[in-house]
Amino acid sequence: MGKTKMKRTEAGSGNLKEHFKRNWPYYVMMLPGIIYLVMFKYIPMGGVLIAFMDYNPVRGILGSDWVGLEHFRRFLSSPDFMRYLVNTLKLSVYGLLWGFPVPILLAFLLNRIVSKRKKKNIQLVLYLPNFISVIVLCGIVRIFLSVTGPVNGLFGTSINFMTMPSAFRTIYIASGIWQGAGWASILYTAALSNASQELKEAAVIDGANIFQQIKAVEWPAIKDIVLIQLIMQVGNILSIGFEKAYALQTDLNLPTAEIISTYVYKKGLIDGDYGFSTAVGLFNTVINVILLIAVNKIVEKMNDGKGI
Repeated sequence: MGKTKMKRTEAGSGNLKEHFKRNWPYYVMMLPGIIYLVMFKYIPMGGVLIAFMDYNPVRGILGSDWVGLEHFRRFLSSPDFMRYLVNTLKLSVYGLLWGFPVPILLAFLLNRIVSKRKKKNIQLVLYLPNFISVIVLCGIVRIFLSVTGPVNGLFGTSINFMTMPSAFRTIYIASGIWQGAGWASILYTAALSNASQELKEAAVIDGANIFQQIKAVEWPAIKDIVLIQLIMQVGNILSIGFEKAYALQTDLNLPTAEIISTYVYKKGLIDGDYGFSTAVGLFNTVINVILLIAVNKIVEKMNDGKGI
């Protein structure tokens, strides 16, 4: 029995060596990505310890005082905690509800265009906004919505939209859809190219209308990708980048514009309260992980056990 196990082990190690000799160029190609992942994703995880310390940059992690969960208690007991959380959730959930279906609809519409030349020209127009930087986009939005901007000129009004708390979410979400929907539709457009043309032609012959064709032929081709994208976006529901929200903030729209990520930026880099800002960021990450796991479990039950 023991000899048999030894022979299997030797055979396994021999196969492993042969596999490595045969595929070593692929492992070399993987090496830069692995190094990047370890250096910039795994090693920085050690900085999470700052969330449990009264961190002092001069004394460093080893010399700073340990405070345990004090920063978390301070954040959760803050009178502004619920406002930041609700603002972040509303911005994320509304953005998901309004923004997630748009790339899918664009993909369905692009798939209906027969002329390849027209399709390429339309795709070019849709993809261009993605290459505008966030700061430039925010500058364009501010100019268009200023008191003397084109929007007020068109309607003959003098409203400063950037100072209205009630308008911030609409501005943020609408500008985001305009910038990213076209680029996000690439994934669905590529998946739709794999839809069976024979089934589509058969559906047309049977008298199926556009909606019936989408339901029977095109939707099954992108269903799995849509579900994976939904899970990933829900898992990042609290991870709104601070750049755009911060660039669109004014002193007057802060009641709805101040979110967790901008609060972390201000407390950490502007006020220098590194331990507290790290604790808030860690709280944000933990909630995202919980949401990701929960939504994945729900989708698995609804989709015959298929999730991430």
